[in-house]
Amino acid sequence: MASDVPMSPELEQVDGEIQDIFRALQNGFQKMDKIKDSNRQSKQLEDLTAKMRECKRLIKEFDRILKDEEKKNPPDVNKQLNDKKQIMIKELNSYVTLRKTYQSSLGNKRIELFDTGNDQVGEETPVQMASEMSNQELISAGRKQMDQTDQAIERSKMVVAQTVEVGAQTAATLTQQTEQMKRIGNELDSVHFSLKKASQMVKEIGRQVATDKCIMAFLFLIVCGVIAIIVVKIVNPHNKTIRDIPGLAPPAMNRKLLSIDAFGGL
Repeated sequence: MASDVPMSPELEQVDGEIQDIFRALQNGFQKMDKIKDSNRQSKQLEDLTAKMRECKRLIKEFDRILKDEEKKNPPDVNKQLNDKKQIMIKELNSYVTLRKTYQSSLGNKRIELFDTGNDQVGEETPVQMASEMSNQELISAGRKQMDQTDQAIERSKMVVAQTVEVGAQTAATLTQQTEQMKRIGNELDSVHFSLKKASQMVKEIGRQVATDKCIMAFLFLIVCGVIAIIVVKIVNPHNKTIRDIPGLAPPAMNRKLLSIDAFGGL
């Protein structure tokens, strides 16, 4: 079975041998159901027990190499390798339980899986204890493992719920930010429209100012012309080339004034 956990060549070799034994154990126990002769079943069970002994030895070798390389590997790699070791131990224990089941059905003498010595792997690898457990103890251990698995599932559910909650909060924040961006876009459009309208008003005011300036300039020229004519008339009243301005012409010299004597005869 291929593994994504980074391992040294030595660990990979041991892991490959362990996986080969697991495949052989799986195929061997599948053949047990097809064997009808009890003697052949006992022989097959002995062969499988020998493979389990070898698997136990390889797991202990895997653990030894892992401890030697522990300082060289990052913490996350060590954790993954330890988890892999625990998985291998659990798988081997499952075959031990299966062996006990076939052993009970055959009524044979108990086949010892491990030697009774001081070669314990440790508390974290309870492989040796599995062969010494009774069926009730194995059931209790299985229930305990199931409880631990249930607790791990509950923790995973809590993590998933927290992740969903964080995702919902993030989505709500993104929605608010999207609406805020839309409002900002609308305000920018309003500002652009106001600026455009103000620009048009400035242009109209500029045209009006230009028109007013033209009118003022024209009026100024007219006033200047009138003043110039008045000045010329005052300076040279006999100049006939300049027409009199209505209302500003001097009184005619040949006009006769009525005297009081003319009314005397009346």
